[in-house]
Amino acid sequence: MSNTEKNQEIAASKAGMDPKTARKYLVLNRLPSEVKKERHWRTREDPFSEVWDQVRQQIEENSGLEAKTLFEWLQREHPGRYSDGQIRTLQRRVKLWRATEGPAQEVYFGQTHEPGRLCASDFTHMTELGITIQGQTLAHLVYHFVLTYSNWETGTICYSESLESLSEGWQDAVWELGAVPVGHRTDSLSSAVNNMSNLEEFNRRYEAVMKYYGVKPQHTNPASPHENGDAEQSHHRFKRAVEQALMLRGSRDFVSVAEYAQFLQDLLAQRNAGRRQRLAEELAVMGELPARRMESARRERVKVDSGSLIHVERNAYSVNSRLIGEKVEARVYLDHVEVWYGQKKVEELPRLRGRSKHRVDYRHIIEWLVRKPGAFENYRYKEDLFPTSRFRMAYDALQETAAGRAVKEYLKILKLAADEGETPVDEALRELLEGKTETAITAGSVSELLQRLDTITPVTVVEVATVDLASFDQLCAETAVQQ
Repeated sequence: MSNTEKNQEIAASKAGMDPKTARKYLVLNRLPSEVKKERHWRTREDPFSEVWDQVRQQIEENSGLEAKTLFEWLQREHPGRYSDGQIRTLQRRVKLWRATEGPAQEVYFGQTHEPGRLCASDFTHMTELGITIQGQTLAHLVYHFVLTYSNWETGTICYSESLESLSEGWQDAVWELGAVPVGHRTDSLSSAVNNMSNLEEFNRRYEAVMKYYGVKPQHTNPASPHENGDAEQSHHRFKRAVEQALMLRGSRDFVSVAEYAQFLQDLLAQRNAGRRQRLAEELAVMGELPARRMESARRERVKVDSGSLIHVERNAYSVNSRLIGEKVEARVYLDHVEVWYGQKKVEELPRLRGRSKHRVDYRHIIEWLVRKPGAFENYRYKEDLFPTSRFRMAYDALQETAAGRAVKEYLKILKLAADEGETPVDEALRELLEGKTETAITAGSVSELLQRLDTITPVTVVEVATVDLASFDQLCAETAVQQ
């Protein structure tokens, strides 16, 4: 102190210290922090000393109990004894007990990763990011794949944690890589891992995929996501990167799912750009791919019922009425269902998400519906028979203007859509609904318009009325006079 200043008084003043105190520390040759004695006594009485044994018994029996829960319990047990302001005292005491006398906590052991040894994957929910396709919310997940050594990652859009999604996503990843690692780890997905009632560890179909690629499957223990920490942490960083990229883009709306998928692939390519060196180390020791991909579909034999429907995964799909009574093969893929009969694909339908859903195509049943119009009004899947909003509006208009024959006329219009094409009929209905002519909506008027579609003004043509600027001049003149 005295080595840098003229005297001790000046040095002590600059240190914010009394000169006598400064001389004391110089004599002791110790810092203030070294002289200060630790306090081992309480400055006020412990309000929880009488009930601490009860509190300790509770947390010994239930280690997950929080101090706030215990405090509320004490307030109920001892009405009026504890005020809300004393909760921090209990929280500190419980925290001290856990750290000094409580049970040992689970230890997580960091692992050393070797090139090409392991990949990890899982599904991550993306709906919370607010992605829309032409204004409609896209409820979806991403199957997320990561190599644990290089952190190289990729992903596939899917709509459920099904085996088809797992198989498709995993195969997309390894074929993009061009090689396969030794092992693949997932958490305890029901699509991959059997439940406890089954003596076999892995789902047979999932195990068959792994065996086909020569990969050893692994899974974490139930309710232990940290054991698949590479995938879990990668999820978090990936979703944060997507969120940031969406902010830069300035919009969360996409023209199509394909455009959104390309957006994700571009983002993943950017994230993988700095991992090329470690990825090269992995690829050098990874296994070769087989000659071709394994089919991801699940096959199921089903019978076409009298309603021209098949039931797959508790969902109903219509097929052509010619197949009623026949058994067909449904091949369930990640996002679509194929219907095969006699070694020939006869239908390809979008896969329904969830259970107890239905998709009825009017083209499959219109021939017989026209013959049985009385079945339309109370048909269980009636709403599926309005392919666009204009078809629904046309039916409602018919109900108002020709209630007695509304159903028959509408079904004839639907038959025209099946024969001539849905889009042309939709355009003809637009012309009639806009009321540009006095023609009533009937199957005949729609058919007539179909013959001269080239005369209908396209919906993209917008007519803007000419603005008469004289009215603005008059308004300005009147305002000037008033002023």
